[in-house]
Amino acid sequence: MGFLSDALSRIKPSATIVITQKARDLKAQGRDVISLSVGEPDFDTPDNIKEAAIAAIRRGETKYTPVSGIVPLREAISRKFKRENGLDYKPSQTIVSTGGKHVIYNALLATLNPGDEVIIPAPYWVSYPEMVVLCGGKPVFVDCTMEHNFKLQPEPLERAITPKTKWIILNSPSNPTGAAYSRAEMKAITDVLMRHPHVWVLTDDMYEHLTYGDFEFVTPAQVEPNLYERTLTMNGVSKAYAMTGWRIGYAGGPEHLIKAMDFVQGQQTSGTSAISQWAAVEALDGPQDHLPRFKKAFEERRDLVVSMLNQAKGLKCPMPEGAFYVYPSCAEAIGKTAPSGKVLETDEDFVSELLEAEGVAAVHGSSFGLGPNFRISYATSNAALEDACNRIQRFCGSLR
Repeated sequence: MGFLSDALSRIKPSATIVITQKARDLKAQGRDVISLSVGEPDFDTPDNIKEAAIAAIRRGETKYTPVSGIVPLREAISRKFKRENGLDYKPSQTIVSTGGKHVIYNALLATLNPGDEVIIPAPYWVSYPEMVVLCGGKPVFVDCTMEHNFKLQPEPLERAITPKTKWIILNSPSNPTGAAYSRAEMKAITDVLMRHPHVWVLTDDMYEHLTYGDFEFVTPAQVEPNLYERTLTMNGVSKAYAMTGWRIGYAGGPEHLIKAMDFVQGQQTSGTSAISQWAAVEALDGPQDHLPRFKKAFEERRDLVVSMLNQAKGLKCPMPEGAFYVYPSCAEAIGKTAPSGKVLETDEDFVSELLEAEGVAAVHGSSFGLGPNFRISYATSNAALEDACNRIQRFCGSLR
């Protein structure tokens, strides 16, 4: 009998973490590396949020908190959902967890039985299928091709639903593609779900505030109120408030589901950091004047990266609506030979040779369930992005 759990053999390590660590290691060896692999804003947490955390420490807000979160934060979450999404969630219908990933994991652990299916549009965030598997479920992937701007279409969704389907996970704007659903596109999806009342909807709205131009963000229960009773609306403060390290995710949903998630969380972490929760109260209730500045910077970076990647030989890069990622196709590079002499057989070969030849770290698309593509995070400076894109152009031009 082995010491380690058999469950470990059923899951894969996070490709984004693996690539990011490899870039760190190369930097430590003295290599000139530009890492575009991590999904983390390069901005600092706004000062008013940091000051709220300091004030909480000085007030002695350093004890254990209720499992589902402090009352002021749950009230702030309720106000946020009403103000920004038109959703009425009482504080008792909300939960605070240690990041958005923890919210999703709790929901799956509280609801999945062996053999239950979870529909995951691909490309997907690398953790979705692994969490489903760890919780005893079965991921069911539906390809969302570049032809459809990486967005789920109603017909393939309809075909993927079976009597065993328990959840669909919808992420808009998307990690890894930046694709976001318009109201009409989301309505087409919710119309399908209305025909299948046994299917629950788990939204990942973490990039809600990072959409560009005149794009209007919508979330499923907002578009189709009749889905309210079977939707868990997840969000957090990580991206829009540059609070990745504070580890605060939250959700609103039916009270019986929230209680089940509270029950699970009570045997995992209990309540998350008290200091972080008080900071999150200020993030949600305080001034939002940093958001236009963040959005303007990210939009400029998006436009720069898309333009330069489309000038690279053999790359095709769609223009995403939100988040801070692009997902270019490197299909024309497959089969060519890199400067090292290696023939590129996969998108993983492409990003590996790009890192070795030019010191640019990106993440291969196959790890997100759809290739041959690769993901670039443009959450870094314009200068670094321009340098990186010049290197990518040079690498693509060197392929034979």
